[in-house]
Amino acid sequence: MCGLPLIMDPNIIAGPSVERAEDAGVYKLSDELALVQSVDFFTPIVDDPFVFGQIAAANALSDLYAMGARPLSALNIMAFPVAKMDISVFRAVVLGGLDKIHEAGAVLLGGHSIDDPEMKYGLAVTGLAHPEKIVFNSSAQIGDKIVLTKPIGTGIVSTAVKRGAASEAQAKTVAETMATLNKSAAEAMLKVGASACTDVTGFGLVGHLCEMMSDERFGIRLEFGSIPFFEGALEFVKAKIAPGGLFRNRKFYSERLLVQGEFSKDDLKLLFDPQTSGGLLIAVSGPRCESLLAELEAANVGTFAVIGEVIAEPVSKVVLA
Repeated sequence: MCGLPLIMDPNIIAGPSVERAEDAGVYKLSDELALVQSVDFFTPIVDDPFVFGQIAAANALSDLYAMGARPLSALNIMAFPVAKMDISVFRAVVLGGLDKIHEAGAVLLGGHSIDDPEMKYGLAVTGLAHPEKIVFNSSAQIGDKIVLTKPIGTGIVSTAVKRGAASEAQAKTVAETMATLNKSAAEAMLKVGASACTDVTGFGLVGHLCEMMSDERFGIRLEFGSIPFFEGALEFVKAKIAPGGLFRNRKFYSERLLVQGEFSKDDLKLLFDPQTSGGLLIAVSGPRCESLLAELEAANVGTFAVIGEVIAEPVSKVVLA
């Protein structure tokens, strides 16, 4: 990590001193117990402070779920413009976060706040897992199916909401989806036994699929027609409504995308849209895939779909078909 003099510790399963870029750090405490930790915070993505707190907390907790960990505790991180906003806004944000912490079965242990011109909120989260049952993001196997558990397009639709271009129904749907925990999806994944998992956040769908290929052992075939998108996402893109992060992702990851088929430039933009509190990308063997889909349905996970497959070649490429 940027040439830092990191301590090498044999108990570090995932972290900057280990050659594996994971969603959370993992430290082995014993042969049967590992500590899983992550932190995330950002500026408001919706106007309602309570809902913003829910989304920020769900987003932070998602890193634990992607690793197959059970959330244990959380610490609040808040930057708040004391001179510009009433303290009731502060309280509403924290209450929203607490709502999701409790829904996850975890506890709030405290936190820290500072006076800042721009509000920011998130969590430092800690979870527990068995050291041999950690789900890594790059451990998929050739032939695995790729399952996605939330629609794509939060960045685009949220930008449309800010510009007054989205309907109330569209704004409500995307906010509720971002505030939904990946808890049920993670439990289903653990029940059937997944090969690999990551959550879809700021790097967009293609970026996080590339993370799954970091070991450079395989490629991933992506079926555009099977990807769930938020209603209106494509229309907003066509109307030149998109977040700046989409274009940064496209610039960074476009060389990894191999397009086979007829797709418009706007179609492709959807694949680079940065997500906030997105779904899980789960790699699961073919025989276990139907079991996973059944478990997701039984757990009332709102949206899920098989969107692709791990292939032998071309290595390290997302092949869009």
